[in-house]
Amino acid sequence: MTSEIIEKKGQVKNLSPAFYRWMYGAFVLMTVYFLFRADYMTAASNLGIALIFDPFNPTIKWQDRKTFQKVLLFVHVALVIALFVYGILR
Repeated sequence: MTSEIIEKKGQVKNLSPAFYRWMYGAFVLMTVYFLFRADYMTAASNLGIALIFDPFNPTIKWQDRKTFQKVLLFVHVALVIALFVYGILR
């Protein structure tokens, strides 16, 4: 019984890459909205949540990704950190 539960928990749903792109875009747009409202902490949290929805194919391992994808994701993380720091220091 418990092994069946563990096996079910270990399974990952394979959603279409289009779903991930739409959700990523939605959170980035919410970030832009909150930046215009000068709510920097909410903008930072939305930008961080956007990283959950990988805009590229999430089934590809990190080592197999193209260099520009890795750079874009690192820049995204840097922006999240910068927004949090700005929101705290402001």
